[in-house]
Amino acid sequence: MRLAEKTAIVVGGGQTPGETMGNGRATALLFAREGARVLVADRVLASAEDTARMIIGAGGDAAAIEMDVADEAACEATVRRALDMYGRIDVLHNNVGIGAGDAPPHRVDVANYERIMRVNLEGPLLMCKHAIPAMREQGSGAIINVSSIASIAGMTNMIGYKTSKAALNALTQTLALANARFGIRVNAILPGLINTPMAIEGISAVRGIPRETLIAERDRQVPLGKMGAADDVANAALFLASDEARFITGVLLPVDGGQTLRVG
Repeated sequence: MRLAEKTAIVVGGGQTPGETMGNGRATALLFAREGARVLVADRVLASAEDTARMIIGAGGDAAAIEMDVADEAACEATVRRALDMYGRIDVLHNNVGIGAGDAPPHRVDVANYERIMRVNLEGPLLMCKHAIPAMREQGSGAIINVSSIASIAGMTNMIGYKTSKAALNALTQTLALANARFGIRVNAILPGLINTPMAIEGISAVRGIPRETLIAERDRQVPLGKMGAADDVANAALFLASDEARFITGVLLPVDGGQTLRVG
């Protein structure tokens, strides 16, 4: 019960349909199992409601809300909903990221690039903008931004995704330093290759290859022998959200099976 009596907002707590579990849903379920009251936010309400039902069915406390992280009014409403329901926000978990329409720098469509930046970078910023005042008032809080190892590894074909996640790292460190004196910790998780529906079903469909082929291909890139699972990301999030990480802020934590060891 490492999050007992705490309230968490999990942004992106639904998931893409598929055979495995997504990072956001896995994190919401784990937070609830560890005692947190969880507000599950997602742009697809039915998916957020599915996550909330899973939590409630297991004896936890959860609610769902529809929100688009690129819409500031929706971000503000999500924070207000959590405060109205629970009176405080102890954990804000920003599990958002898109890459649709991305391309190399010489071919990228500016509208697609701006949409990626709006969701991946400005979305977490907007959630932090509206949650931090409540955290400052209560004198505590933990914010976790889900970045990517793409932010620190070389990429040539996804300029929007890489740039947005690199900027999210910088935002994380800036927020950590600005809010440390208020008892607020801000950290980022950098997942590597994770076996989630968005990655496997999504990429295999775009590339027109069987999911098994894609899984084998991605497994070969990981020094530990295979991709991680959503639970690996969720466990890292739980640690950073808990009091066990009370002296940790501004950290960019790779969860990647050793993949970034190959950088450089």
